Order: sequence, then C-alpha cells, then structure tokens
Amino acid sequence: MDLSTRYMGLQLRNPLVASASPLSRTVDGVRRLADAGVGAVVLFSLFEEQVRREEAETARVAAAGAESFAEALSYFPVAPAAVDGPVGPTGYLSLLERAAIAVEVPVIGSINGVTPGGWVDYARAMQDAGAAAIELNIYDVPGDPRVPGRDIEQRYLDVLGMVKAVVTIPVAVKLSPFFSSTGEIATRLDAAGADGLVLFNRFLQPDIDPELLAVLPTLDLSSRGEARLPRTWIAILRSQVRASLAATTGVDTSGDVVAYLLAGADVVMTASALLRHGLGHIGTLLDGLADWMIRKEFGTIDEMRGLLGAPATPAAGPVEGRRANGRVGYLDVLETARHTYSLRQGYGTW
Repeated sequence: MDLSTRYMGLQLRNPLVASASPLSRTVDGVRRLADAGVGAVVLFSLFEEQVRREEAETARVAAAGAESFAEALSYFPVAPAAVDGPVGPTGYLSLLERAAIAVEVPVIGSINGVTPGGWVDYARAMQDAGAAAIELNIYDVPGDPRVPGRDIEQRYLDVLGMVKAVVTIPVAVKLSPFFSSTGEIATRLDAAGADGLVLFNRFLQPDIDPELLAVLPTLDLSSRGEARLPRTWIAILRSQVRASLAATTGVDTSGDVVAYLLAGADVVMTASALLRHGLGHIGTLLDGLADWMIRKEFGTIDEMRGLLGAPATPAAGPVEGRRANGRVGYLDVLETARHTYSLRQGYGTW
C-alpha cells in the first residue's frame, strides 16, 4: 500500500499534514508530530503584528547604540527551548531552523499578514532558515464597506507576487471562502505563480455576551460539517488549476480524509482533530485511509485522487459545464431534502 503523495513538488510519505496550531510551537512539538506519522508540518503562524513589534524594539535598541543589533536576517539569537506566549521573528526563525534539522518531513513556514508589505523579508528569512515551503495565511476581514472587492483580491495577488519574487521555495496561499468568485481568484493566483492553494481559512468570529454586555473572543475547533464547502471547491478546481490543492477544516475521521482525496485534494491538513483527540489520532486516520484503500482495491493515492471531482459537462464549454453541474447538484440536494423531511413529518411527498 503506497500512501506517498506530492504537494507543491515536495515528496511526502503520506497526504496527512499537521496544519498551523499550538502543537508546532516547539521543536519537541514538531518532532512529536513527525514521529506520530504526518507527512509534513506547517509551523504555527508568524503574525505581522509581531514582526512590527520586534522591529520597533530593534530600532529602539539600535538608536540607543546597542551592539547586539542583527545586521542580517540570517542571524538568530539563542531562543528558549519552549515557546509559551507570542513569539517574534527571531524566535520564530530560530525555531524553524532547529525544527527543520530535527525532523525528516518537510517543515512549512506560515506568515499571517494583513497588508501587502511589511513581512516579505521574513519570507526570505524563512527560506534561509530551512523552510521547505511557505504558506501565506492572509487573514484579512474587510470591515470597511467602501473598499471594493477587487481591491481585496488584489491584496492577495500583491502579497503572492512580492513573496515569489524573493524566494525560490514553493509558496501556498491560504484562501478565504468569502470571495464573490472563489473560482476566479483561485485561477488568478494560480496564473500568478501560486504553487499551492489551501482551502479554506477559518476566520475567528467573536461573539456577544448579552449578560456581560461584552464582545468575547471565541475559538471553536472545526466540525465535520464545515468540510463540505472546501470539498466542493476542491472538486471544482482540481482540473482547473496547476497549483496543488490542500484541504483544511472539518477533518475528524479517516472518512473525511478519504472524501477530500476523492474530491481532488493533494494533501489533507488537520489541527482540530489532533487537538481534540491527541497525536495518537494521526495513526488512526492513516490506518483508516489504508484500510479503505485495501477494501476498495486502490494501490496508490494517485489512483483515487479526484475520482469524484466535478468534471465539466462534455456537451458544454468549461464554464457552462461547471455551472450546469452545480445546478444539477443543487436540485438533487433539494429533491433529497424534500423527500426526507416530508416523510419524517408524515406528509408523504411534497
């Protein structure tokens, strides 16, 4: 049974990737993820705000005449063995360098930014530190209603273009599900040189406590139902883009991994399942995938990948074909719901 796969040109021993999470905040955490069996590890994200804070502190020290100012981004001060709180660029790069040496699986750096500039230099530094690839986690909630949607899309393209101009390792873009035309921005990023597309980012949505009269920050682990949206777009995009497709969100069972691969994903990323069930769950997911492949008589991941993707209708062009497939699927769901819930309420069929 061959579970190996390729992601952005990287050879992976299996398609299960540990996505960015607190589990990768230490070298020991990265080592434990690799020992548990994942094919690659995405390091927790370096936030642009942390970059700015450290740059401000560096400027203050330099202005005071301190001799410890780092003249090159490749200079890494000694970092603590464990990271408990927010970490700035120097600590992050040191962690990345040590983690890449400590494990044999690819370690992918992650940048979480809000503007086109400000942290491109750190993408180069991540490459120098040994990152096998970089994931652009462009977390951007456009709260200003005056900003046109095209400007929001251009920010993604600008970030990608600047990073691709300074690194030679593969670069993936983690997409939001809230574009007015997800397919178009995906194909534009693909044409602009994205080596991978990660579908989808989960925005952290605060809630309101009516008793405390306060806005509360909340973070819920993903649920299996959330996988339907990214799985749909992976199935649509699999034959439309050159870039590798990474699935994330809603992975809890081996069946979820299988479903993503059948839709066309090159790799399946998970964090919530590992936080919920522990690192031993990695073996459960991989064993379940292997057992399913044996039962269905698939010898390799390539044989099953995209088997249930959404092909264009042969009689129509690619755009018309995808639109027709989408409408047929929508009508099928409505028909199933009509039949199911009518019988459940004792009304017969509608």
